[in-house]
Amino acid sequence: MKFFQLTLLLLLAPFVSAQTLYLDDSFSEIEVSTHTYQKKKKDSFQLDFYRPKTTSEKLPLLLYVHGGGFSGGQRDDPNSVEFATKMAKKGYAVISMSYELTMKKLGFGCDTKTEKKIEAFDSVADDIVSAINYILKEDKVFNINKDQIVLAGTSAGAEAVLHLVYVKQKTDLPRKFQFAGVIGMAGAIIGLENLNTETAIPTQLFHGTNDNLVPYHIASHHYCSPDDKGYMMLYGSRAIADKLKGLGKSYFLFSINGGTHSWSGLPMRRCIAEVTDFLYYDVLQKSNRQTERVIGL
Repeated sequence: MKFFQLTLLLLLAPFVSAQTLYLDDSFSEIEVSTHTYQKKKKDSFQLDFYRPKTTSEKLPLLLYVHGGGFSGGQRDDPNSVEFATKMAKKGYAVISMSYELTMKKLGFGCDTKTEKKIEAFDSVADDIVSAINYILKEDKVFNINKDQIVLAGTSAGAEAVLHLVYVKQKTDLPRKFQFAGVIGMAGAIIGLENLNTETAIPTQLFHGTNDNLVPYHIASHHYCSPDDKGYMMLYGSRAIADKLKGLGKSYFLFSINGGTHSWSGLPMRRCIAEVTDFLYYDVLQKSNRQTERVIGL
């Protein structure tokens, strides 16, 4: 009997210990380096690069853009560092980038002109493009898979990455370049007209249904009234998902029933399994799924 038990354990061991790259924690040691990707006037902007230490393979890249209302936030706050480290352990190269905080003295409420808000979206989108071009140029430094670059962002960062992918579109990126996917955590866009069968990419969206700043479905930014200087209609995660669903394109909508804007950064800690699932199946495996999950508070 003891011999049988030992044999059974030996047979099961490979299955118990087997790990899937990009799904499981496949690496324990992560190296981090900081690079200046852009200079504007007297300011310089950096990115932190996280990579598994024991591999030289060209890895998929997850580029993260922090939130903060375009007036604050940091690329290296504890939540961002924890998120980047967790994803790097699964086999991804991860970048957390800084960008110009154009609304630092203006705020982003109903008293700020709509034009200034859109300029902020455009500004950060341009900074993301600059970061991508820097990464592509410094191939020997970053050694990433150029066909597997995914954008991710929270709050203002989510608005910026979704704006770049589905609104702005005209950029200085290489002509045939295309993002492999995008993840928006409590984000929205100013219109759906540029989201079509040609521009749609695998999209993951996290959003509280009672978000009091960035609408979950369709409403004005900060719920400003039409008479306010900052009145601007936004199309949130539900609206983006509905458009992708109608186009028959891949999306993963994670709704927090009753959740407010305080949920914008929580998926980075609480939903690693969902982020990993999306990246592996929808982006890397190109499964073209349409997934919706709802949780309550």
